[in-house]
Amino acid sequence: MKYLPIDNALFILNRNNYTKHLKPNSIAIFNSNDEMPFNADQFHPFKQNSDIFYLSGIDQEESILLIYPDCPNPKYREALFLKKTSAYIAVWEGHKYTEIEATATSGIATVHWKEEFPAIFNMLMNHAENTYLSTNENDRANIIVSTRDARFVLETKTRFPLHNYERSAPIMAKLRTSKSEIEKHLIQTACDITNKAFQRVLKFMQPGVMEFEVEAEILHTFLSNRATRYAYGSIIASGPNACVLHYVDNNQPCNDGDLILMDFGAEYANYCADLTRTIPVNGKFTPRQKDVYNAVLRVQREAIQMMHVGMILKDFNAEVGKVMESELLGLGLITDTDIKNQNPDNPAYKKYFMHGTGHHLGLDVHDIGNHYAALADGAILTCEPGIYIPEEGIGIRIENDIMITTNGKYDFMKDCPVEVEEIEGLMC
Repeated sequence: MKYLPIDNALFILNRNNYTKHLKPNSIAIFNSNDEMPFNADQFHPFKQNSDIFYLSGIDQEESILLIYPDCPNPKYREALFLKKTSAYIAVWEGHKYTEIEATATSGIATVHWKEEFPAIFNMLMNHAENTYLSTNENDRANIIVSTRDARFVLETKTRFPLHNYERSAPIMAKLRTSKSEIEKHLIQTACDITNKAFQRVLKFMQPGVMEFEVEAEILHTFLSNRATRYAYGSIIASGPNACVLHYVDNNQPCNDGDLILMDFGAEYANYCADLTRTIPVNGKFTPRQKDVYNAVLRVQREAIQMMHVGMILKDFNAEVGKVMESELLGLGLITDTDIKNQNPDNPAYKKYFMHGTGHHLGLDVHDIGNHYAALADGAILTCEPGIYIPEEGIGIRIENDIMITTNGKYDFMKDCPVEVEEIEGLMC
């Protein structure tokens, strides 16, 4: 891994919190993600399953975590099963966890090779009354492949049809929504790397550069600062491309007089940053661009003020829409008549601001979380209003990452330039 070691107190705490939610005499299993095939004998870069990482810190393929707090054999109250290395694997794939390293990373004393899992699991299932299985229940997930977790669910229910099965996903969603101090530090590191990349781009940007050249500057900063990868596919959208919400071609020139919308974030230690900034290609906003930009910035600042522990994300998005409605009126993009005649299910502001204001952030850029439940202390949300005017070739979005606590709000992007004068000054 490129990132520095993480204090295993994080994973010990997370497991302790998870076990508090289990029924008596329960066993729980978590699997690593599959390595995803590319072409021929190649694989996409491995990305660990967020739940097993959250509970163990193990960042390696073909890993299994077993948790059984009431196990009659204390040795198996928590255990890891890992891919066994060999001289061949060491030559062709490189280093894998040793048993000592896995214990140091996770705080779990019992470590076996994965070949031993079936027999041990079979023995423990004879004693457990409840079995907690892991599934991907993120409401943004669109799963079209058979995952390791999904295959394990089918296999286990076939082997043990009379056991009682429970879902780990609701527990994990509750736990992962509220971030600890160590997680806060890791996300701040991801955001700091992202900020460095943005400030590099401010110095690099000029008319005639290609969008992919901007992307290359960002990636250079990420990798030179221990980021693992992009947290998601970067949007580097100049001119009218910024009105395409998920534009990822990044293959057009950045023209004099245009704006460029950049939505990108670093992933550090599996934790994600999510930043959007919109800047003038030539270093100077036109009066109209400045007016629209400042309107978006005002909406964002008011939206951040609205954020609080106990709020419901769905309701928050609706309230921000009302603020945006006022700004669009001021810009002459909608009229009082448009508002009077609007469909409540498709309000007038949606013509120019068609997405939500925020989403959960953490081990996934669209992190697990309930949009209909009151937000817990320690939740992290993005705040990303935007205005998109295709007829003017203007697309502007501004995005910061905000932690919501009972003591107030914490902005991970507080040091990232955002004012018009600040951006123009740095681009000189």
